[in-house]
Amino acid sequence: NYTPKAVSLAAKILELGERVKSLTLIPSGGGAFEIRANGKLLHSKLDTGDWPDFHDIVKAIKKLK
Repeated sequence: NYTPKAVSLAAKILELGERVKSLTLIPSGGGAFEIRANGKLLHSKLDTGDWPDFHDIVKAIKKLK
């Protein structure tokens, strides 16, 4: 059950303030966990096999225009 981790990560992402206009959590199964911003895939647990590192996600979000 990734719900607690997903909610915690979402809360941290929202702390970035104006850089994040909206955030949507979509429950799924099979170990899927993806983070997308502005239509761009920032992380896919299915591709990497790993949970996303918050600091890497912050860097990726800050690079977006």
